[in-house]
Amino acid sequence: MVLGVVYLRGWFAIRKTRPIQFPLWRLGAFLLGLVVVWLAIASPLDGFADVLLSAHMVEHLLLMSFVPPLFLLGCPVVPLLRGLPRVVTVRLLGPLIRMKALRRLGHVLITPLVAWLAMNLAFLCWHVPAAYDFALEHEHWHEFEHLCFLGSSILFWWPLVRPWPTRESYTGWLLLLYLVMADIVNTLLSAFLAFCDRPVYSYYLRGPNPFGISPLSDQRAGAVVMWVIGSLVFLVPAVIITIRLLQHGANREGRGTC
Repeated sequence: MVLGVVYLRGWFAIRKTRPIQFPLWRLGAFLLGLVVVWLAIASPLDGFADVLLSAHMVEHLLLMSFVPPLFLLGCPVVPLLRGLPRVVTVRLLGPLIRMKALRRLGHVLITPLVAWLAMNLAFLCWHVPAAYDFALEHEHWHEFEHLCFLGSSILFWWPLVRPWPTRESYTGWLLLLYLVMADIVNTLLSAFLAFCDRPVYSYYLRGPNPFGISPLSDQRAGAVVMWVIGSLVFLVPAVIITIRLLQHGANREGRGTC
């Protein structure tokens, strides 16, 4: 709620000088991202995630694949800074923003290699059975897990969305490989969970089972959600990038033959 108010205040402020750069749909994208965060961690879905692996996978999918691009489509950096009280931006954040080391670190974190590794390592490490069960058994670690997923996924989507005032631009073929390799990681984990002949996470064997769904069936349902929807999230942008690259190549060939 507070984040939404800060963004809204900053969006109205910057829209006075940059109305074309901050149309209404950017505001809608950011606020929709907040709604999806609520669905993932504050709605009844979060309670279901404690007893159903499939619900937990939906929760992770929302935090990693839907919230980050929605946030970034809102170009949140400047509106959030403009929305904060001036004393905070001038006295607290201003000196930090001007630090060359922190700015350099920020640029490194959103390079494709670092962002890709951050998201996929967080994804794989938190799905190791010991880590997964530990997070569910300890609420604060569960919240930290969600922060890892959300933060690393924002880094992952940054090179693709490139929210203003980001200046870095990467070639389409690099971003195509970036998405396809991420989909391969998602597919391998999903396939392992789908075809494993036993429940991987012991937490669901020890916990209550109010829905009467067998842990193995629940695991396979969660794997299907990850596999199908997760792959679409990566492959739809990959197809769009491929079409643009082919169109660009065709246009260049057309100009060359004139």
